[in-house]
Amino acid sequence: MANDKKTLALIAHDGKKADMVAFALRFKDVLERYDLIATSTTGSLLADKCGLKVTRMLSGPIGGDAQIAAQVAEGKVEAVFFFVDPLGKHPHDPDIQSLMRICNAHNVPLATNSATAMYIISEKAL
Repeated sequence: MANDKKTLALIAHDGKKADMVAFALRFKDVLERYDLIATSTTGSLLADKCGLKVTRMLSGPIGGDAQIAAQVAEGKVEAVFFFVDPLGKHPHDPDIQSLMRICNAHNVPLATNSATAMYIISEKAL
């Protein structure tokens, strides 16, 4: 039997990881209906703090953002919730921009903050 669950990607910069955990706790019942993928540290936090089953990619700075972008390009991801810290410096900014560009090119919903993610998930748009 094929897995019919849709996949959501969850990513958070260090300065936004607490926001991601709070979001996941608030919407745990909805998130549990999806296959979840995340970058390494974010995925570990979601598993440990929220009890969610998460497939972890590499850490963002060493290719995790690019791994998720590839899955978006392949049509395997329903939406990306990437809580961006706009005030932080990110040496892997090209990977971040690539992920955002791929989401836009493939018309995949992309929430870059908790307010947008809450709107998407509460409107049952997914």
